[in-house]
Amino acid sequence: MRLPVFLLVLLISSFRVSAQQTPEEKIAALGFTLPPTTAPIANYVKWVKVGNVLYTSGHGPTNAQGETIKGKLGATLTIEQGYDAARLTGLQLLATLKSAIGDLSKVKRIVKVLGLVNCTDTFGDQPKVMNGFSDLMVAVFGEKGRHARSAVGTNALPNGMAIEIEMIVELEK
Repeated sequence: MRLPVFLLVLLISSFRVSAQQTPEEKIAALGFTLPPTTAPIANYVKWVKVGNVLYTSGHGPTNAQGETIKGKLGATLTIEQGYDAARLTGLQLLATLKSAIGDLSKVKRIVKVLGLVNCTDTFGDQPKVMNGFSDLMVAVFGEKGRHARSAVGTNALPNGMAIEIEMIVELEK
């Protein structure tokens, strides 16, 4: 199938604009804003940087009103609600990342992600839930946002939150 020339030009020009946007501009173009960073809920730090690698602690989903999204996938939450919670958690992680490095353009690659999904024993769609996070990272960072990932089901998370995600990020030197 051949694309009309005007459609091809439109696609190429929109790719160029998208490729030239900073991650922060992409977040805004997606209709999101980074939330304020939160303090740890126990005796740990939100991130540790070793060389050009940044490790984050587990983060959970907090909505615009500052409320934690709580619940159990397969019982009180749907896959779609879990997907949204994972995306919110991604925004929390991006806010922490930005506070740690100052500019999200310094991200060389999202390397590894561990996603914990609060769910029933019979729930098996953890990867679909975690796609909320992964889709956001790819939308913000493009190929740099593609990462290795584990999506694990668990019977409980701190404060009853629905999702907990941690990530490892390689930074530009």
